[in-house]
Amino acid sequence: MTGSVNGLFGAGGGMVVVPLLKNLLGYEEKRAHATAILIIAPVCAASAIIYLINGYFDAAVTIPAAVGSVAGGLLGASLLNKLPEFVVNIVFVAVMLAAGLRMLF
Repeated sequence: MTGSVNGLFGAGGGMVVVPLLKNLLGYEEKRAHATAILIIAPVCAASAIIYLINGYFDAAVTIPAAVGSVAGGLLGASLLNKLPEFVVNIVFVAVMLAAGLRMLF
């Protein structure tokens, strides 16, 4: 399911993996987010290769976005260790809600 969501939309596997890990497998919030990243990373790499092969790659956009994503990933991983679990949950829900509303409007 995660691979299909990522391949179809280019991202979004965390929306699927985190709730499944928490609700189905009983992972605590921080462990679910960290595990989701480890699950999603190779799926993203596979999707990126397919996008590259099919000509959907624009270096002028991709390279700066990749640099920003790596910096954001490092910052996010650092914050995950510092923030209380309930705050992580609230931020995750807020981001998912904002993304959903943005897609609707």
